Amino acid sequence: MLAFLFLSLENLMWHITSQVSELKKLVIENMDVLVQMRNNFDNPEEMANLKKRLTGGENVLKRMTIIGVILSFRSMAQDNLKDVLKKHCPYLIGPMECLRDFISPETDIKVTLSVFELASAAGLTCDIDPALVAAIRSMQTDNTSLDEEYKLSCLLLVYIAVSLPTLALDPNSFYSREHGGHNNNIHCLATAINQLAAAMFTVQNKNIEQHLKEFLLLASSTLLQLGQNVEKMESKNRDSIYLLLHGIVEESPFLNQDMLESCFPYVLLRNAYREVYRSYIVTLG
Repeated sequence: MLAFLFLSLENLMWHITSQVSELKKLVIENMDVLVQMRNNFDNPEEMANLKKRLTGGENVLKRMTIIGVILSFRSMAQDNLKDVLKKHCPYLIGPMECLRDFISPETDIKVTLSVFELASAAGLTCDIDPALVAAIRSMQTDNTSLDEEYKLSCLLLVYIAVSLPTLALDPNSFYSREHGGHNNNIHCLATAINQLAAAMFTVQNKNIEQHLKEFLLLASSTLLQLGQNVEKMESKNRDSIYLLLHGIVEESPFLNQDMLESCFPYVLLRNAYREVYRSYIVTLG
C-alpha cells in the first residue's frame, strides 16, 4: 500500500514537471515582451500594446489549471490521510502539528523542508510542499544557471498575471455558488500559483512573499484595466475573475487581505460577490 502511495505521488509530480517544462518554453518564446511588461505594468497604454504582442496566454492558464487540479487532488488525499491518523493515533499527529507550527521564515531552509516532509507524510498542510520542491529541483540541469531559472520563474508569474483577463471571455469562467468554484476549474489556479511559486523560489533561495506580492500587484493592475473595458463580451465574467484574485490571496500563506486591499479596491470585491451571488437561483425540490 505504501509503495502504491509513493508511486502515485511520483506519478503526480511527473505530470506537474511536464507542465512546468512546457510553461518554461512559452516563457522563453515571449521573454522580451514579458520583460517589458514587468517594467511597464503601471503604464496602461504601453501594457495594451505589449499585450497584443504576447502569445500563448490561454495555453499558460490551461497548463497552470492542470497543475492546480493535480495539486488539489493530492490535497484532498492528504486531508483524508490526516483525518484517519487523527482518529487512530492523535498522539502522533499532535506533536507533528506543533513541530510544523514552530517553523518560522527565519528557520534554516533545510530544517524547514525536513519538518515539512515529515508533516506532509502525515497529511498535514505545509506552507511549502517538500515533494514539489524536490520535483522542481530535479528539473535543473548543468546547462541552465540558477540566475536563468530565477528569471524564468519571475517571468512565469508575470505571464500568468497579465493573462488572467482572458479568462473573462470563457463562459465557463462564471463562478458557481452552488459548486463553490468555476465550471472550468480555474479556482485551482490559486493552488497552482501559490504552491508552484513557493517551490520555485525555495529551490532558488529567494524570498517567496516578495515575489508573490509582485504577482499580486501586476495581476491587480491588469484586472483593474479589465474593469474599465466597455466591451460587454470582454468583461462578461469580470466579477468571477475578481473572485479568483481574492481566492489566490485567501489560499496563500504568504499574502493577506491588507496586501490585496493596498492594490485592489475592496469595493470591487464586495460588488463582485454581490453580483455573483445575486445571479444564483435557489430551487426547492
